[in-house]
Amino acid sequence: MALVVVNDAVKRYDGKLTVDHVNLSIQQGEIFGLLGPNGAGKSTTISMICGLLKIDGGDILIDGVSVITHPLEVKRRIGLVPQELALYDTLTATENVTFFGKLYGLRGKLLKERVAEALEFTGLSDRAKEKPSTFSGGMKRRLNIACAIMHRPKLIIMDEPTVGIDPQSRNHILESVKALNKMGSTVIYTSHYMEEVAAICDRVAIMDKGHIIACGTEKELRERVAQEEKIVIKATNISSALKDELRLHPRISRVEVNGDLVELYLPSSQSELQDILFIFAKHEGVIGSLHIEEPDLETLFLSLTGRTLRD
Repeated sequence: MALVVVNDAVKRYDGKLTVDHVNLSIQQGEIFGLLGPNGAGKSTTISMICGLLKIDGGDILIDGVSVITHPLEVKRRIGLVPQELALYDTLTATENVTFFGKLYGLRGKLLKERVAEALEFTGLSDRAKEKPSTFSGGMKRRLNIACAIMHRPKLIIMDEPTVGIDPQSRNHILESVKALNKMGSTVIYTSHYMEEVAAICDRVAIMDKGHIIACGTEKELRERVAQEEKIVIKATNISSALKDELRLHPRISRVEVNGDLVELYLPSSQSELQDILFIFAKHEGVIGSLHIEEPDLETLFLSLTGRTLRD
């Protein structure tokens, strides 16, 4: 059953299409990754799903409810963890979470229980009476999550939740995402860290220039693009002539050399290995090690968009 349905959504800024007739369906219980370089339209799409930006065309349904006609009802079903921290430094951790709970209509005993639950879940119970100004960047991010989940939303949207934090806090957040999902929440997750998306997401949509250009599991995305493999060779005596001949090979699409590492990209490595070994031998390049890698999400993204995720 689809919890989120984006139907032909359009957003314009100064007459320019930022989101260009986007269609998406996100199933209940999924962790859904949304990837794209800066300016792809990810944050604009997220803002429209949350009802924070007016839709210029199409519609978005959350649990069957239109963002256009019933924005407040939709917002009650969503927990948003924004890129920018949404906290009040003059309030304690408990007071911050309580404030957001009241915005969602929680009161009395239930409000107190949910505040305690959210702080416990994010590992902040022992800092409940302290203000965010005393917290590390990672702790502030976790408090942001506590504010977003305390009303037990059906849909949790996390927009770059691990930017600029330490590895321990990052791992805590990733484990929290998986735990929230196991508890029944559907999660939309955007990130510039491809390994995060690969580790936690059931499906991924790749967005570029306002369009969804691919959507599916990592396996499905691999099948969609040419099955390009990467050969990584560690070698010495890598001459310019050797590199030039590798680049001229009709089956090798890309050659990258960094010190003693040579990375070769080609549709099928097995049939060309003999050629590659011959070229190294011809130019007296000495191979120390060689291994073959299947395409990862980073490679797939580059194949589909022509640029890296952080471009």
